[in-house]
Amino acid sequence: MTKSKVALAGAVCLLLGASLVAKDDSLVRFDGGIGVIPVSNVTVTNGVTTVSRNIVRGVNPPGQIWVIKALRADVDNDGAIRVRGRGLLLGGGNGIGTNANQSVMATLICEAAAPFTLRNTGLVPLAANGDFRIDDVLTPAPTDCASPVLLIRNGGGAWFAAGIVKADDDKDKDKH
Repeated sequence: MTKSKVALAGAVCLLLGASLVAKDDSLVRFDGGIGVIPVSNVTVTNGVTTVSRNIVRGVNPPGQIWVIKALRADVDNDGAIRVRGRGLLLGGGNGIGTNANQSVMATLICEAAAPFTLRNTGLVPLAANGDFRIDDVLTPAPTDCASPVLLIRNGGGAWFAAGIVKADDDKDKDKH
């Protein structure tokens, strides 16, 4: 091989590598999940018990505790979303340890204060062990996401789990 062919091949490899590294369409990533505890506060004043529901950005919790073993999600600037969840199961009641025959969707909320826009995917069924995969596009697609919250919700709209935002300095680690 001549020197010019070697140089050309090296340049092509560098350009291809640079274009692959530069392509990061990620808007926000989540690594880890928090299962829902439906009650956020209980107070007793003068014998009167007040229970506050664990409402997140206008979204109600279900009536029972849910746990999640693992959650990872990547949301692109165009609204494409990939979510991998493991072990989303009831954490209490007579159905403890089951998926309660639920289907779930992902909801991204980007606003820190009302009014909130719920950007949703379609529903996918939970496996018997609580595992699920979502490969979809959020509707409506986000344009910016200054204060991201990712909720995993059922078809009735109750949230079962929330994602933990992955720090910017961790974006290049553990890609999906």
